[in-house]
Amino acid sequence: MKRSVYCLVKTQPQAEEVARQLKAAGFSSDDISVLFPDKETSRDFAHEQRTKAPEGAATGAATGGVVGGALGWLAGIGALSIPGLGPLIAAGPIMGALSGAAVGASVGGLAGALVGLGMPEYEAKRYEGKIRDGNILFSVHTDDGNQRARAKEIFERCGGEDIGTSAEAGVSGEAHA
Repeated sequence: MKRSVYCLVKTQPQAEEVARQLKAAGFSSDDISVLFPDKETSRDFAHEQRTKAPEGAATGAATGGVVGGALGWLAGIGALSIPGLGPLIAAGPIMGALSGAAVGASVGGLAGALVGLGMPEYEAKRYEGKIRDGNILFSVHTDDGNQRARAKEIFERCGGEDIGTSAEAGVSGEAHA
């Protein structure tokens, strides 16, 4: 059963270490999502080029973001803006969700996108608040229990908080933290 493993980290160095360890453990860049506020310090990671995005959470989506450092190998990285949260940097499957396709109709913004990816609404709202406070969200899409255990171990080893799992959208099963 496909499930996602989520966690929050507080600093850029933690995020870089999580990305390095996930890569070393053999996780595909296409299966990893990262989302963080675009503060002055994160401008080192991405160069933003705004364009009109489809209706949804994003008011602007990046095209051709340039990324360096340990997060540079992640797929589809770019900058976007979500009302109420401001500018963010995103990579992986979450980028598509935030661009409008998977945004939940009953919950808007980031929480709606997370619900669209299979996260329970109460967890999505909690994560949104913590990202608003400056935390960095990681999500790893996994195919089996061994991958989930490896992802959780990496998150714990790197000081990740609020580690949880959820069934991916379109997959039956209960989500839990």
